[in-house]
Amino acid sequence: MSMTITEKILAAHAEKEHVEPGDLIEASVDLVLGNDITAPIAIKEFRELGIDRVFDNEKVALIPDHFTPNKDIKSAEQVKILRDFAREFGIVHFYDVGRVGVEHALLPEMGLTRPGMLIIGADSHTCTYGALGAFSTGVGSTDMAAAMATGKAWFKVPESIKFIYEGVLNRYVSGKDLILHTIGDIGVDGALYISMEFTGSVIRELSVEARLTMANMAIEAGGKNGIFAADEKVVQYVKSRSDAGYTIYESDGDARYAAIKEYDVSKIEPLVAFPHLPENVKPARESGVRIDQVVIGSCTNGRIEDLREAALLLKNRKTHRDVRLIIIPATQAIYRQAMNEGLIDIFLDAEAAVSAPTCGPCLGGHMGILAEGERCLATTNRNFVGRMGHPKSEVYLAGPAVAAASAVLGKIAHPDELK
Repeated sequence: MSMTITEKILAAHAEKEHVEPGDLIEASVDLVLGNDITAPIAIKEFRELGIDRVFDNEKVALIPDHFTPNKDIKSAEQVKILRDFAREFGIVHFYDVGRVGVEHALLPEMGLTRPGMLIIGADSHTCTYGALGAFSTGVGSTDMAAAMATGKAWFKVPESIKFIYEGVLNRYVSGKDLILHTIGDIGVDGALYISMEFTGSVIRELSVEARLTMANMAIEAGGKNGIFAADEKVVQYVKSRSDAGYTIYESDGDARYAAIKEYDVSKIEPLVAFPHLPENVKPARESGVRIDQVVIGSCTNGRIEDLREAALLLKNRKTHRDVRLIIIPATQAIYRQAMNEGLIDIFLDAEAAVSAPTCGPCLGGHMGILAEGERCLATTNRNFVGRMGHPKSEVYLAGPAVAAASAVLGKIAHPDELK
C-alpha cells in the first residue's frame, strides 16, 4: 500500500510492512540527543530506572550548547551531569567547550544524521534533520531516558501535508523566508502533530543548508517533523562527512495527504516575523522598526552559507551606532571556515561581536540578553514573549540578509535599502 516518506521510515523502524496515520507503534531509534537543559533530567530518570548501560554508546549524543561556555554555577553543574554520565557510560558523542557546536548544526556536520534514520532529541528543533531525509522529532526528557535504556520509543504515525514550492526566488529570499511565509500562511498550529513534507522545483534547487533552516522551523507550525526527499545534494553532503550507511525513501505517487499547499515563490520577498509569534509575518520593506540588537546565528541560520550572506552586506560598512550586532558561527568548523574566508575580519571591521558557538541569546540564556523595551532582530526561530530576556522586550525574526542590512541601518529593512 502507498505511503509517504515519513510513514515508510516509521514502518521500517517498527518492522512493519505498512503503517498509516493514527497507528501507535514502537520503533527502534538510530540516535538519541540531549543538551545541557534537557539531558540532566533524562539522566536523573535513567538512573532511577537502575539501568547499568545505555542501549548503544555510539547512538547517544550529549551536546551542552545552550549555556556554553558555562555562564554561571548552575549551568556549570548542568554540564557536569552530562560530562560525568558520558565518562561513566562511554558516550562517544559528547562534545564539550572547544569541540561543541550548536547541536542541530553540529550533528549533520559530523555525519551523524543521515537519510532514512529515525532520530529523537530532547529539544523541539530536532526536526532539523528532516532536511537530510530522516524522520527526526523532539521528545520529552522522560522519553529520552527510556530511549537511552531501550533504544526504542512510541509514536503515533502522523498525517502529512505536502508543501510544493514553484517559481523563481527573488533576490535575498532564502529558506528562512520560505518557511516564514509558510508559517504565516498556515499559522503556528497549522500543522499540529503533522509531518510537513517539502517538495517542488524550488526545493530541489535549494542548498542543503537552506533545507536545514526550513526543517528546523517545522515545529513553529506545530509540525511533528519536517522532511525532504534526499536527492544528490544530500547524498554528496552526507558522503563528504561519513562513510556510514543510509537509506533513501521517497513518497509514493499516490500517497495520501491531509492537505496539499502550493506556493509561487516569485511572490515572496524578504520577510520578518513580528512579535510575538512566528506566524506574524510581514515584508521587511514595510517595517522600519527601530532596533537595539541584531543576532546572526543559531541552529536556524548559523551555518557558513548564512555567514557569507551577512558578510556580503556588511563588507565595508559599519553597524549602526545604536545597534549591537552579535554574530555566532554555529560550530567550531564553521567558525574556522569563516576565519579562513575572511568573514570574521569583515564582521570585526563592521564592529560586530563574534562569539564562540552557543545557543546563548536565542533562548535568553546569555550572550545578548534584552532589557525592558529593547528590540532585537534575530535569525533565530522563536519570538515569544520574553524569549531573549525581559518580558517587555521584543524579538523579530528574519534571514541573514535582512538581519545584516538592518544592523547597518538601525532599523528593520529590506537589503535593497542599503546605499
